[in-house]
Amino acid sequence: MFKSSYSGAEGGQCADVATTTTAVLVWDSKDVTGPVLTVSLDAWAGFVELV
Repeated sequence: MFKSSYSGAEGGQCADVATTTTAVLVWDSKDVTGPVLTVSLDAWAGFVELV
């Protein structure tokens, strides 16, 4: 699991990312019951390449 480098200790915007063997999961660490964005490894690689 990886926490965004922009996530502050004071509780600002937080995004956590975890990888599985087939997907990348992204969620708001302040809302553990909230939605989880699931994307394929290829889609994530394309996103990272663009940003």
